[in-house]
Amino acid sequence: MARTNSDDLLMEDDLAAAFLGGDEGEATPAQPAAEEPVAVEEETPQEEVSETNEDEWENADDFPGQLAVDVYETADKLVVKARTAGISKSDLDVSISDNILTISGVLSGGEDEQTTRWHIQECYWGEFSRTIALPVQVKEDENSVKAELKDGVLTIMFEKEKTEQPKKIEIQ
Repeated sequence: MARTNSDDLLMEDDLAAAFLGGDEGEATPAQPAAEEPVAVEEETPQEEVSETNEDEWENADDFPGQLAVDVYETADKLVVKARTAGISKSDLDVSISDNILTISGVLSGGEDEQTTRWHIQECYWGEFSRTIALPVQVKEDENSVKAELKDGVLTIMFEKEKTEQPKKIEIQ
């Protein structure tokens, strides 16, 4: 079946009706739909918007940033890697208890007392924390865990606990 210009008009009217809230098929090619005013939500005064945003920014310090991590395993190790560029060893705290790993610290250096106005601020400065339930049992003693900070990447390697293979029970 060949399409005609009136078919295109019908499709455009159907699309307009769908986006403007009219009923499908309300308009016909011979009788185009009257343009209806689009409902506009009541705008919040600019003063209120900026106050709300300022409040959100002020409270942002209450929540530490979250550290992105990669977790993977090899045949005998569980490895956790985190990008920690700009953080010194003394500003990092890594702990494990009951197979729960916590990495926390402070990323300092983003504030300059001479700053009068920020134009763009995309870098996170301040406290961060990440707690991870490790997906496999690991040995938690000092000799079984190795942590290294190199080129802005924190790598923590755990020896995995040896799990006993299931024992087959014969049915009599």
